Amino acid sequence: MAATIETHERKPVKGWGLVRAALASRKTATMLALGFASGLPFVLLIGTLNAWLGEAKVSLATIGVLSWIGLAYAFKFLWSPVVDRTRPPLLARLGRRKSWLVLCQVVLAVLLWALAATDPVTAIGAFALLAVIAAFFSATQDVVIDAWRIEIADETATVELLSAIYQLGNRTAALAGGAGALVLAARTGWPAVYAGMGVAMVVLALVTLTAPEAPDPEAETTAPLAGHVVPDRRRRAIALGVVAVGWGWAIWMLGSFMVRALSPVPEGGTAASASDFTRFWGPWIVVATVVVPAIVAAWANGYIAPVGGAQDAGGGTARRAADHCYRALVLPLSELVGRLGWGVIVVVALILSYRICDGVWAPFAFPFYLDFLGYSNDEVAFASKLFGVLMTIAGVALGGLLFATLGRMPTLLIGAVAAAATNLLYADLALGGGGIDRFASLFGLDRLGADQRMVRLCVAIAGENIAGGLAGAAFVGYISSIVARQYSAVQYALLSSLTFLVGALGRAAVGEQIKLVGYAPVFHFTALLGLIAVALVLVEWWRGAARGPVEAAV
Repeated sequence: MAATIETHERKPVKGWGLVRAALASRKTATMLALGFASGLPFVLLIGTLNAWLGEAKVSLATIGVLSWIGLAYAFKFLWSPVVDRTRPPLLARLGRRKSWLVLCQVVLAVLLWALAATDPVTAIGAFALLAVIAAFFSATQDVVIDAWRIEIADETATVELLSAIYQLGNRTAALAGGAGALVLAARTGWPAVYAGMGVAMVVLALVTLTAPEAPDPEAETTAPLAGHVVPDRRRRAIALGVVAVGWGWAIWMLGSFMVRALSPVPEGGTAASASDFTRFWGPWIVVATVVVPAIVAAWANGYIAPVGGAQDAGGGTARRAADHCYRALVLPLSELVGRLGWGVIVVVALILSYRICDGVWAPFAFPFYLDFLGYSNDEVAFASKLFGVLMTIAGVALGGLLFATLGRMPTLLIGAVAAAATNLLYADLALGGGGIDRFASLFGLDRLGADQRMVRLCVAIAGENIAGGLAGAAFVGYISSIVARQYSAVQYALLSSLTFLVGALGRAAVGEQIKLVGYAPVFHFTALLGLIAVALVLVEWWRGAARGPVEAAV
């Protein structure tokens, strides 16, 4: 029996009437709140926490070690199958997605209160443990929000518009939990700030309780593979064995690193380095959990039986457990590869390259501003953390409007072109800012009374962040549109993890080139590199137009 898999690939998104209807939708309001719920703990744990530790005079080495808590976000796809296929005890009646969301948000509130009650100077071990547990629940919440967004979308609240609204809430949280937290901490202290953010998470949990629950097409299914076309049991066992080994190894590698990072550093030893782990093992983990399983899934698809799942529902506990694992680990990629065919190569290449400029540039932004250009910490904080976030929000809003008026692929193309072009702004800034000065003079920005150096910096950051917000909204909308509702949690988590691969591999190379040739040539090169994404968007646009509506059987 073939199962028709519903995606958002072919649904049009155009019209101002659609925008008005979508903005009035309950789903849209909930999406804004969930975007804020996603962004708030992330910025509090990854960015703002370092400001608290620095103000408390915690050593730079300790702060550097704590940076590894960000790995929970990079590798959240490793536990996405569990989140997708189970419901937490006691909360199961809320639904498959809402139960996890409420659990994560309440636990995050408690953990933020616990951080507020813990002194990082006298109890840094407990403080670090609380932070990493919070990062785990925050990343888990992200997996669930991504799935909810895809599954709840309809012809009014489309997945593209919901993706833009999600990004809008996320970036607003970055402003509140970043610059807003810094302002409040100067007046009330860090414990009060984190306690207040915990209250905000409780409020967001209450909002989640009123949210519509995403439909679960398998809610009444008793057999894990009922309704799915699958290979015979022997080939399923082979496929599951290979995939399980890859996932098991990846989870063991990440878990063992976390244990080492939390353990005391022996005298004369070196602390565990998140950047080293990410750079060396990160790509191999993605290969083991995405690339190899995709190849296995393609092999398995060659042996699917005309009828599977429903007639194979019997068996003992071990057999049913194996079927559950096959459904969780193999079928999501099997469906994706089967539906896209050779087009999966274009999709993967596009995902790898679309945000490559941002991925490789981000770690060098502050050295560029502070060391190379000579701006002060206050100047960079204003331009990047306050003004820049506002410009990102503007870019996200622009992306939503373009989705509604032009559609998915034109917006994706504009985002790719803009992201590549803004590298030229930074190249000009590295060469003295002559082009930016002429732009500022043309539009009267030089007559605002601001320092010319700050005008240059703000123009460059405005261009980059508007383009980044637009491209980010387009990128999230695109990935959301190509995953199947039935496998949304795992497919989205796996595909979005591919961006991590290029960033991990490219940063070291970019750093070396900056040392050899300087910033300006590197920015010119990354602008050219962005044209790869532009070309792939055009190929994907053509592929989608040539393919027409697709129904996938699994």
